[in-house]
Amino acid sequence: MSATIVRQKPLMTMRQVLLMNLGFFGIQYSFGMQQTAVNPIYTMLGANPDEMPLLNLAGPITGLLVQPMIGAISDKTWVPKWGRRRPFLLVGAIGCSIGLFLFPFAAAVWMAVLLLWLLDVSNNTAMEPYRAFISDKLPPSQLAKGFLAQSFFTGLGITLANVSLYLFKSLLGEQALGSGIPYWVMSAFMLGTVASLVTVLVSVISTKEIEPSAEELAEMKKEKLSLGGMLKDIGSAIVDMPVQLRKLALVYLFQWYAMNCYWQYVSLSVAKSAFGTKDIHSAAYGDAVAWTGLVNGGYNVVTFCVAFALVAMAKRYGAKYVHTSCLLIAAIGLAVFPHITNKYLLFVPIIGLGIAWASIMGVPYIMAVRMIPSTRYGVYMGIINMMIVIPMLIQTLTFGTVYKWIGNDPGNAITFAAIFLAIAAVAMLWIKEPPIVKDVDDLSEQPGN
Repeated sequence: MSATIVRQKPLMTMRQVLLMNLGFFGIQYSFGMQQTAVNPIYTMLGANPDEMPLLNLAGPITGLLVQPMIGAISDKTWVPKWGRRRPFLLVGAIGCSIGLFLFPFAAAVWMAVLLLWLLDVSNNTAMEPYRAFISDKLPPSQLAKGFLAQSFFTGLGITLANVSLYLFKSLLGEQALGSGIPYWVMSAFMLGTVASLVTVLVSVISTKEIEPSAEELAEMKKEKLSLGGMLKDIGSAIVDMPVQLRKLALVYLFQWYAMNCYWQYVSLSVAKSAFGTKDIHSAAYGDAVAWTGLVNGGYNVVTFCVAFALVAMAKRYGAKYVHTSCLLIAAIGLAVFPHITNKYLLFVPIIGLGIAWASIMGVPYIMAVRMIPSTRYGVYMGIINMMIVIPMLIQTLTFGTVYKWIGNDPGNAITFAAIFLAIAAVAMLWIKEPPIVKDVDDLSEQPGN
């Protein structure tokens, strides 16, 4: 068991909370480009639709390996003047910027796949310590605000990524690079190159970390970092995992399998239902990809609009019931989505996904940090990410076959995602939510149920 650390944490102003989380905007811009632009680029370079899950293997594999390792390392790291989490945020942001800059110049599918691996390694290097950064800095009463500020910037970053595709297409037309990738796609990636690095720099410079005590520093120096030590730390954390956190893994199995289905097939679904084409080389398909960017931007607008409202709702009704309701609303919306033929009406059912996405990116973490010891925030945030990427990995390995079973129909893939979100909502009711801890000390010396 980890030693109990009792530490008073000062309240932060709303401005400080927003500055601390601004880097999440840049990270999520990169993620937004992966959601909307990467799969269409694969198709433009000649990939087949049933190959999409395997071509997206980078996300789950890097999340499975990188995030727990970065978490375990950052828990035992202290760099004078830089801190525990911020060095990893900066390294990840630099990698994202390089990957985003190079991606539109990929001339073959294999080049795009390699660059996606670079992007995902970098995203995971920055994402994992960002969750622990919030837990390190904020007192219990502000944790919901901190995590849902990340939901707010998630919505804002992904919105800009998606809307930029549509705006650049309107401005730049159909001219393309020699590989066939349009200039409007390249321009959106260039904007992300700047956004990823600049926003993380602002967060890193504006927010100082809480310095460990002399005893904590001595403990860190005593425990030398090694691959074996990291694996042992991750393994022991899994063995000691609270029961309620294990139950959350079942919710995540269905929730993230569903989200991966949506991201991989939404452009093809929109092209079929609202633009009347299955031809990935047609001008109509290009219009569908750009419109999908707007649709995804639409649900992310909803995300940043409702994120802070979910703080009050989680406090009043409980995080468990809020997340259950949000998932059910999304399931209803996605069940309707592939049957809509008017491209403007697509923005109505996607509201449900925007509400759920705000909850997915913040509400479960409100519960999770009440279950884990503060000295192991990093490694447990990495393990929670394993709960995200393992379902995504399962999806990439299985859904190519499932896609054939459901008639090679992208609309059926979206319906499949709706069913899995509904199952996740029901599974959420199985969790016993931990009580809210007052601001007397660090909240998670109570490891949970």
